Amino acid sequence: MYVPPAFAESDAEVLAAFVDAHPLGALVTADDAHGLHATHLPLVLHREGPGAGVLRGHVARANAHARADGRAAVVIFAGADAYVHPGWYPSKAEHGRVVPTWNYAAVHAHGTLRVVDDAAWLRAHVESLTARHEAGRPRPWAVDDAPAEYVERMLREVVGIELAVSRLDGKWKMSQNRAAPDIAGVIAGLAASDRAGDRAAAAVVAERRPRSKR
Repeated sequence: MYVPPAFAESDAEVLAAFVDAHPLGALVTADDAHGLHATHLPLVLHREGPGAGVLRGHVARANAHARADGRAAVVIFAGADAYVHPGWYPSKAEHGRVVPTWNYAAVHAHGTLRVVDDAAWLRAHVESLTARHEAGRPRPWAVDDAPAEYVERMLREVVGIELAVSRLDGKWKMSQNRAAPDIAGVIAGLAASDRAGDRAAAAVVAERRPRSKR
């Protein structure tokens, strides 16, 4: 991922928290026979071992990623994003040398894929995944709520995937390269949008505003 210095994020805790908050990742691998292959799947980052932790998930046995053991892989996690209208920049009225752009936040996790075909591992993984996303609900669902034979059949139809993360790359392209008045204009423009995604991006632009440009 191309990351200009103004947009770079390298703090390990910030990157891990981003993955926790945006768990649907796009797993991408490549091989000579089939070229690029991508799968969107929910993942859990376990902070253990060397490096940046371990990502765990599962895919259908019919998925090509179920046969990608040992391949280099990248997982792409995406956060807030929004189109930036040039008219929000005060500098447009001053000199007109502005163009539209797109603000976004993303983290890429790199590592080598391991396929896990083990019933106990899969059971522990889906219980962990379920508990994470059911937490806080009035009546959280648990794996044991489904009939045992049904759960066993479902588990036989998937395999686990694990990525020992060797590197996390973070990019928050949130107008940090603009002058303070332009950043303020972007925040105001996005905050006034009727799109929830735009308003979420406005909050991130405000949070990422360089201190010298506040």
